[in-house]
Amino acid sequence: LHMERWRNHVTAEIKRINRNLQSIPSAQKTNVIRWWLQAVHSRFEHYKTEHIKMLKEATVLLELALWKAKLDDDEGGDDYFEAHTKKVKVDVERTRSERRVTSGANIVIKNVLPFLALK
Repeated sequence: LHMERWRNHVTAEIKRINRNLQSIPSAQKTNVIRWWLQAVHSRFEHYKTEHIKMLKEATVLLELALWKAKLDDDEGGDDYFEAHTKKVKVDVERTRSERRVTSGANIVIKNVLPFLALK
């Protein structure tokens, strides 16, 4: 959704400068184009910053989803932890932490993130 909106905005900017250049005297076109390029460059920097924020959020969500899947696979899901929580609260927390480390998220994220990053 964001990428499509950004693409539409840049396309509109290109169309706008093409329209405006037709009515600008030749002597001023160079300055107008320089100003326009600076504005577009600034907008791209903003888009890159927003993209990085979205990647970080997606990475966290992916890691949590993998952790949850690992918990469900290894221990039969939430029922296991709910049944044993009253008995040994400390062990459950330690087990959850261990599962998070061994969920494989670091491997998956390392291989997925390059496909999402801007280059």
